[in-house]
Amino acid sequence: METLLPQLEIKLPETGMVEPSALFAQKKPIWFEIGYGGGEHLAHQAALHPEANFIGCETYVDGIASMLSHINEAKLNNIRLFTEDARLLMERLPDASLSRVFILYPDPWPKTRHHKRRIVSKEFLDDLARLMMNRAQLRLATDYADYATWMIERLLPHPAFEWTAKTCDDWLNPWTDWISTRYEQKALAGKPTYLTFIRK
Repeated sequence: METLLPQLEIKLPETGMVEPSALFAQKKPIWFEIGYGGGEHLAHQAALHPEANFIGCETYVDGIASMLSHINEAKLNNIRLFTEDARLLMERLPDASLSRVFILYPDPWPKTRHHKRRIVSKEFLDDLARLMMNRAQLRLATDYADYATWMIERLLPHPAFEWTAKTCDDWLNPWTDWISTRYEQKALAGKPTYLTFIRK
């Protein structure tokens, strides 16, 4: 936290935009994970896909510390971290700057009166649509059936996104480059749903 985080942390400028390619030594497609938890998935993706640069957003200190451990152990140089609400960074990113976005097991806010706090909303999807390149991929996962339905109900009618599913296996089975996280292992009894949408 004291030595590695300052090298990797994205700080918002007082004014102006954040240019993602300027954050990395090499210009590559930017993949963006919102709420990386303990960092297992983000570290796995960064190691598996050196052809991409990664921005991970997480506010919880334990998760940030865990992510830094993964980066240090694997000597990953294609990850940068944002430690505040991801939406603050999204506001400062340029149009069509993201090639892939991951939203994996976001807080489901299961109580009806809290549903308005769910990150997947029409307004949030509008913001993502601005940031994602044409044909960029959006991956979402949840172990709450109600939240899976909620996501689908908001993504299907959105004019900027297209669902790639052809059969039920497409949302019941994880992606081929998936790594199961500690959170998912706790949630497996809830039958996770894996959704893939493409930016039109």
